[in-house]
Amino acid sequence: MLFRQAILEAVARGDVTLAFRRWQRPTVKAGTGLRTAAGVVRIAAVEPVEERDLSEADAKAAGFADRSALLADLRSDGDRTLYRIALDGIEPDQRIGLRSEGKLSEADWHGLAARFERWDRAKPGYFPSILSAIGAHPGTSAAELARAAGVEKLKFKQDVRKLKELGLTESLETGYRLSPRGEAVLEKLREHRL
Repeated sequence: MLFRQAILEAVARGDVTLAFRRWQRPTVKAGTGLRTAAGVVRIAAVEPVEERDLSEADAKAAGFADRSALLADLRSDGDRTLYRIALDGIEPDQRIGLRSEGKLSEADWHGLAARFERWDRAKPGYFPSILSAIGAHPGTSAAELARAAGVEKLKFKQDVRKLKELGLTESLETGYRLSPRGEAVLEKLREHRL
């Protein structure tokens, strides 16, 4: 579920409290958060709605001038259901704070090392090799990094997301770079290999 920057700013101000999407099944759930460039959008409710039941107030709460503008924006995608998504503001993305932590506590390091150890059972050294590749080649496309790692691009991107969740990588317009936390983890991994 994507939002334009202007809508994200309006959600943060409290001006936009609804969104409408057509899906075969919802891609967000009530009580969860959706990470965006502006922070984590809190999802309060997700419910099916009939187009005929949309009101002028719904349109304004979704950031549209009127009901006609909202209807014009909604694509009619055959058998897809229309959903009303209630938005409950934006909170800071905790990963951003994690990324800037260039010093790791022993507890942080042990937690991350245990995570890598679990992941490494499937493919030893794979996740540390991703960190090394990103550290050595910031801004390199995911396709190129995936090819070098010998994995499909989609899988590679999913795996980089796991590292991003830990505050270790940051997405660039093309490719990725290590965060200060990611650089600290990579340094620790090098020390422990010696």
